[in-house]
Amino acid sequence: MTYKMEFPRARRFFRNRPHRLKTIALLPSMITLVNGICGFTAIGLMSRGPDYYSAAAYMIFYAMIADVLDGRVARISKTTSSFGGQLDSLCDVISFGAAPAFLMLSLLLHHHRQLVGSAQLFLGDFFERFIWLAAVTYLSCAAVRLARFNVENEEDEASHMSFSGLPSPGSAGVIAALVMYSEYLLHDEAANRPLFVFLHQTILYVLPFVTFACGFLMVSRMRYPHLFNRIFRGRKPLNYLYSAIFVAGIIFLCGLQLSLVLTFGAFALSGPVRWLWYTVILKWCLHRSPSAQPAHLPSQP
Repeated sequence: MTYKMEFPRARRFFRNRPHRLKTIALLPSMITLVNGICGFTAIGLMSRGPDYYSAAAYMIFYAMIADVLDGRVARISKTTSSFGGQLDSLCDVISFGAAPAFLMLSLLLHHHRQLVGSAQLFLGDFFERFIWLAAVTYLSCAAVRLARFNVENEEDEASHMSFSGLPSPGSAGVIAALVMYSEYLLHDEAANRPLFVFLHQTILYVLPFVTFACGFLMVSRMRYPHLFNRIFRGRKPLNYLYSAIFVAGIIFLCGLQLSLVLTFGAFALSGPVRWLWYTVILKWCLHRSPSAQPAHLPSQP
């Protein structure tokens, strides 16, 4: 009695497996992992209570620094790869998706009773559900935005001068800056003035709506400039130096927390403002004066 050997079929199975990844760029990958570790650390700090919300927001900004450095190091060392892009997006989901959403959720749930106040009897847990909905919506939009970026991304450096939709680090920066400024207003010794108390309450009330807006801007098709490539790539006019000195002066006068709110808020609003100008106002003006209409409409830069 003979038995049929199955080893050739097994060899064919192992031979037809997908190609294995054998080498990676070590330094950019380590910097990318630092990005994800900072996001995970931010979530861990939030779980320790309200005294650590500011530290968690700082960790999100440290993750942004790592997110900028890994791409630059990979391009300088000419080690860009599909693996690096996938790893970067996975870490971005943690640092700029889950961490900001959980930061907003933790802060507002901590101040839930203070925000609802006497309306607790009528609102019940509606406001709490609304906060959860804002956090879940933001996280979902961040994941969709990063997955879309992976599909549409091109490794050519010249194609990285603008983004389609608000970048996830910019969106996370808006939320982290507002939380950081809110905690500053709450704990600073000179922040017990009525104006500062009003600003703190206003930030808490508008934060869920800002989170919703940032999520929808991430999955939109509005164009946003790649600020790092626009500013630091190549030689620039002398006016760029004057602008940098002006920004440094604003940071010195307003303080770090308020400067971050103004910077990231202006960047997030730049997309809708540019879209409104090029798509609505300019077309309306040209429609009202057909004689002055040029051969073609200027497109968004």
